[in-house]
Amino acid sequence: MGLIKKMIGGGNEREVKRLYRIVERIRELEPKMEAMSDDELRGQTALFKERYQNGESLDHMLPEAYAVTREAAKRVIGMRHFDVQMLGGIVLHHGRVAEMRTGEGKTLVATLPAYLNAIAGQGVHVITANDYLARRDSEWMGQVHRFLGLTVGLNVHGLSHYEKQEAYRADITYGTNNEFGFDYLRDNMVMQVEEMVQRPLFYAIVDEVDSILIDEARTPLIISGPAEKSTDLYFKADLFVRSLNSEDYHTDEKARTANLTESGVHKAERYFNIDNLFDPQFVVINHHIMQALKAHTLMKRDKDYVLQGEEVVIVDEFTGRMMQGRRYSDGLHQAIEAKEGVKVQNESKTLATITLQNYFRMYKKLSGMTGTAKTEEQEFIDIYGMDVVTIPPNRPNQRKDLSDVVYKTVKGKFSQVVNEIEARHKKGQPVLVGTTSVEKSEILSAMLKRKGIKHQVLNAKYHEREAEIVSHAGELGMVTIATNMAGRGTDIILGEGVQELGGLHIIGTERHESRRIDNQLRGRAGRQGDPGSSQFYLSLEDDLMRMFGSENIMGLMDKLGIEEDQPIENKMVTKAIERAQRKVEANNYDIRKHVLKYDDVMNKQREVIYRQRLQIIQQDHLREIVAGMVRDLIDFMLDTYCLLDQIPEDWDIPGLIDYGENHFLTPGRLKEEELRRLDRDELRQFLYEQVEVEYQAREAEMGEVIRDLERMVLLRTVDSKWMDHIDAMEMLRQGIHLRGYGQIDPLTAYQQEGYEMFESMVHSIREEVTMYVFKAQLSYEAPPETPQPLFTSS
Repeated sequence: MGLIKKMIGGGNEREVKRLYRIVERIRELEPKMEAMSDDELRGQTALFKERYQNGESLDHMLPEAYAVTREAAKRVIGMRHFDVQMLGGIVLHHGRVAEMRTGEGKTLVATLPAYLNAIAGQGVHVITANDYLARRDSEWMGQVHRFLGLTVGLNVHGLSHYEKQEAYRADITYGTNNEFGFDYLRDNMVMQVEEMVQRPLFYAIVDEVDSILIDEARTPLIISGPAEKSTDLYFKADLFVRSLNSEDYHTDEKARTANLTESGVHKAERYFNIDNLFDPQFVVINHHIMQALKAHTLMKRDKDYVLQGEEVVIVDEFTGRMMQGRRYSDGLHQAIEAKEGVKVQNESKTLATITLQNYFRMYKKLSGMTGTAKTEEQEFIDIYGMDVVTIPPNRPNQRKDLSDVVYKTVKGKFSQVVNEIEARHKKGQPVLVGTTSVEKSEILSAMLKRKGIKHQVLNAKYHEREAEIVSHAGELGMVTIATNMAGRGTDIILGEGVQELGGLHIIGTERHESRRIDNQLRGRAGRQGDPGSSQFYLSLEDDLMRMFGSENIMGLMDKLGIEEDQPIENKMVTKAIERAQRKVEANNYDIRKHVLKYDDVMNKQREVIYRQRLQIIQQDHLREIVAGMVRDLIDFMLDTYCLLDQIPEDWDIPGLIDYGENHFLTPGRLKEEELRRLDRDELRQFLYEQVEVEYQAREAEMGEVIRDLERMVLLRTVDSKWMDHIDAMEMLRQGIHLRGYGQIDPLTAYQQEGYEMFESMVHSIREEVTMYVFKAQLSYEAPPETPQPLFTSS
């Protein structure tokens, strides 16, 4: 194992040495840039653009462009890029992940590839974890880009349509992952090309790339509209679940599933007065019961969600932040609302959806930076084609990472955590405590209040003040409690006299499922060579320990008579935790990979529909698109009514005539005896010609109004059918696992059936469009107004 580690380390080391040769070329250019006036330095941008237009590559211009950016940053914001930041910037330009420790100045690093790639004139997107960071970085780092003659945009929630267009027209645009993803979906719902805001996706730099592209990858972005459904059944199912005993259901925390046992099924049948819960006609009742059961047994208030007045707000399991506007799908959110006794919102219909994985894979070039990525390198390579380069720190790491301390119970653990905080607080050393849930942060806060220890709480309930609270966490005597990775992207600067006290001390109150999240917490201390320390306090009752076999250790402790507040420092326990974390990480990666394979089916279909939709809104004349659809229907008619392997006498010509007259032909135009005289190819050609005659007659009848009709019918039909298809595909995906019982691979079945459903949807689009264009009767003479969308989105 040691040899393998050395080889891996060696590979990274060799790569860093290779890239350092480029850094040296940048350093050699520094005197030349320093000698330039402001105007001369600013003038380099126009020269770079000219060279790019003349065929010179961005790679070739990199040393000069980075030297220019370094000099501009020195003059404008008083910050000079360190050589290791230059290294990070080179890695980002190459479309890779730069792993840089907390406090190494990743925000400044992004100015380098952002400037260089903006020279191409196609738009650079800098993706941040929240609106605050996007706004801060666009103002702070934007000064450097504006000084060099580039435009800088900010894309955050709440902008007007015009403001969004302006933000995307900029050379460099800062914003959050969700906002960019939702804009992409909204662009594919507009009725006119002028309403679109995004340009083709060229280059993205993703800050906290592990959080955005891995932790949030499973959560799809969804734009929804209301669906007409009664909410009564949620309350009935909730009341029923409340009546159950523990023997009526079974839950599996690891798999996050909850199911009725046989006794529970019998109770459900009696309660809802039905004879068989699993009869297809009772699928809706069964579904509501399952969601109510899940809401009561697996979804915990102040851990998975919080109550804000009458609203149930999801808490991000990784960041501890509230996810405003996001709702659990498939009725689970409504089940939680019924459980909490608040107003149950109507179920929504999905209008458009995409996962972050598939959104970011659309960029021509993608890169990212974070303090922790190496543990997930294989996932970055497999899914995004990005390897990870670990950038050495500017100054050696001085942080002391102390061994984990394990206690028998949560109560004993928290008691000792409070004692440790009190001891360090008395000497003035700042302490940052990481918890895994809102609930636990508040328990700890209450314990500190009882001790009279002044402190700040940062959790999902207070994340508006997140950056401000975190920025003060390194001051003398400060105690801060934070959920998970709260405050990522905000520097913790040590206050006066804190270095002499040992710097910031980090206390982790529980190991996370992912080692990467633990490392993020540790990384809050010891920035830029500062002193610091970290330690994790665990208990055998912690979720991770409980789910992965702490029973044996608990039995051993009972035999040895170990008290609840007596610590164990045992290598066996630490190794068991690491094994459990690796197991969970691998499992989570498998789940994400599995989800992606399913989503790839929808993604290919989405690309086809959105490409067709763009074609519709970009073209002035849509006659040829509609005519093409009719020709496709004629081919379908021949394949249905005039089979290749049939003799012409057996062809169903009456059926062919009926179909044609129902969809695009004037009744009586086709005569059976005429058609019988034609062979298959002649028949096809004859029908094509008849459609052309019909189309010309329709144009003569309607005039220019037909052009508006074509556009309106095409867009409304495509949108309506696509929305129904999204719902149908989601229902297919949820039930497809049952195919496994019949020795059929569920993914293969999903791919095959999904393809057939898509083909069926495309066919129904052709039928409906054709029928409306050829058969619709307009009751007024004037052309219709500009078509309005079927739905709006905010």
